[in-house]
Amino acid sequence: MLAFAGVGNAYAQINAEQIVRVGQNALYFDDYVLSIQYFNRAIAAKPYLAQPYLYRAIAKLNLEDYSGAVEDASMAIERNPFIPDVYEVRGVAQQNLGLYRSAVEDYDAAMRLLPNNRNLMFNRALALQQLNEADSARVSFDRLLEMYPGYANAYVARGRLKVEQTDTVGAVADLEKALEINPNIANAYLLRANILMAKPEGYEKAESDITEAIRLEPKESGLYVNRAFLRYHRDDYFGAMADYDYAVQLDPLNAAAIYNRGLLRMESRDNDRAIIDFSRVLELEPEDHRALYNRALLYGEVRNFSAALADISALIQRFPNLPEAYYMRSDIYRQQGKMRDAEADYKKALAIARALPAGGIPAPGADLADAGNGSASRDGNDAGNQSGASGKNGSGESGNGNGSELTPESVARRFTALRTLDNDVDLQQDFVSQGIRGRVQDHDRRISLEPMFALGYYSASTNSVTDARSYIKEVDDLNATRILPFVVMVGNRGLTPSDESLLDRHFRSIENYTRYLVENTPRAIDYFGRAMDYMTLRNYQAAIADLDRAVTLTPDFALAWFQRGVARYDMIKADGAADVKLRLRGVVADFDRAAELSPRMAFAHYNKGVVLADMGDFTSALSAFRKAVELKPDFGEAYYNLAYVYFQLGNRAEGMANLSKAGELGVVPSYNLLKRMH
Repeated sequence: MLAFAGVGNAYAQINAEQIVRVGQNALYFDDYVLSIQYFNRAIAAKPYLAQPYLYRAIAKLNLEDYSGAVEDASMAIERNPFIPDVYEVRGVAQQNLGLYRSAVEDYDAAMRLLPNNRNLMFNRALALQQLNEADSARVSFDRLLEMYPGYANAYVARGRLKVEQTDTVGAVADLEKALEINPNIANAYLLRANILMAKPEGYEKAESDITEAIRLEPKESGLYVNRAFLRYHRDDYFGAMADYDYAVQLDPLNAAAIYNRGLLRMESRDNDRAIIDFSRVLELEPEDHRALYNRALLYGEVRNFSAALADISALIQRFPNLPEAYYMRSDIYRQQGKMRDAEADYKKALAIARALPAGGIPAPGADLADAGNGSASRDGNDAGNQSGASGKNGSGESGNGNGSELTPESVARRFTALRTLDNDVDLQQDFVSQGIRGRVQDHDRRISLEPMFALGYYSASTNSVTDARSYIKEVDDLNATRILPFVVMVGNRGLTPSDESLLDRHFRSIENYTRYLVENTPRAIDYFGRAMDYMTLRNYQAAIADLDRAVTLTPDFALAWFQRGVARYDMIKADGAADVKLRLRGVVADFDRAAELSPRMAFAHYNKGVVLADMGDFTSALSAFRKAVELKPDFGEAYYNLAYVYFQLGNRAEGMANLSKAGELGVVPSYNLLKRMH
């Protein structure tokens, strides 16, 4: 058993291979900072091993320390050049750093060892695309799909490449194939919507695609902005306003949503609230000339002429060759009775307009070159050919260049275009390290059980918006004794701190317990306390050994049985051993014993349900989750897992009912799943 890691400078006595295994446990549970501490110790003990460098590179990659990942992967390659994973890790890190040529070279090196590896082929094709080597990328995608015709994400990626090559027909065919294989790929819908949005006749289908993407990614505010754009142009004013409101609710800093909502309020003559929206946009983006122009226009409408003049004069100072600004200031002066100033600004506007190219648009390089230029943008700029408050004809015209048509309507069209955002939101970068061993979670698994509850020192947070703390009487009693160095909490997330100084406290606590146990008669609570530190540091093997001793010394120690079940389960998940079902039965037995000793412990039944569902015994899992909600009627996670099990058993009605209850109790994922199941 690994008692502790890194006492004094006794690195030579450390079992480096065992430390690496514990570090891999931490990697599995996304505890990257903790895993790095273990790999540091292994490297200090045996610096000639490649594995600790490889796994530390993976941890750094997931912490977005790409340069550090490249350095560690290079160290691993020096020690063993025949591990394909190392080249893949370094390739992914270099791709994130924009070193695409080096990334391709690393993928080539890995593919010499694993020539038909799907992830390597995919990442290499993307890197070639990023190098603007479209033909080579196309060949790579074609070969990949010949070998893996069911790889939906590759069709999406090739579809994006075909869009860049202006092959929209081929792109749509690829995207439809991807959705045929997997109808839950948000980016496939979004990329197809991008293509359809290029023409007004495609708006209806584009709106449908964005709605599907929203079903899959309901918290992406930009998607609501783009659907609102389409709804507005399909005369669904109220639907558009609802989308803008929700986008702002999701992301109060979304300037595009606030700006567009201001335009719609402006159109409906809700001037005061439109002014508030444009003012907010200018707080977020002080250089937004369109928001400044529209606020000036609105200040004029509400006859706040001093504010209107301040705004339009600021715009003129920024863009002295913009005829619209002089025209507006002329109109404000006229309303104030300042006819001489009004005449001077009007003449200035006409003179500038006559000097402009046809259409009254500043020439390239002139001030405000992008104002109303008629291009439908998808990169966060204004979609100049889509008019907003001034109408929906999309003309973007502002006169014929001689000033004869310099009217309020032509001015408005230039500055009241609804904004859209990049539809291809890249919810997850295509070339991240899903396929790299060590990072073994299934990132595509969108629907899963809510996880187990455990005892921990940092485990109070759950996947719930409610602030209720989970309660076990025995935990309360234990904390009242103050016999442990930390306060014990109950939760199903956040077991391990990310602060290195806090981690060091637990390494030191293990040393103190070890010393105390050697010098004194061992007690169950001392083994339990050290096991809690081991659990915090993801050393499950050592934690289980200590909990074994605790329940041997005190067989009615309910919390020790409960925590041993958690430790066993986590170790099984991290190991991925072959005899999983046999070992899981032992976990169930631990939770049964905890429930026997503490009949009101709802969490023991809940955890038992998680294990049974993992074993595929959904009928027994149902009974366990039902018992949990019987004991704890506000147990939102148990209702969510009940819904999951009912869906697995084909009982949609009960599944939806329990999902609704879970959402009511604040379990956030319920709403995503409800949207998907409707």
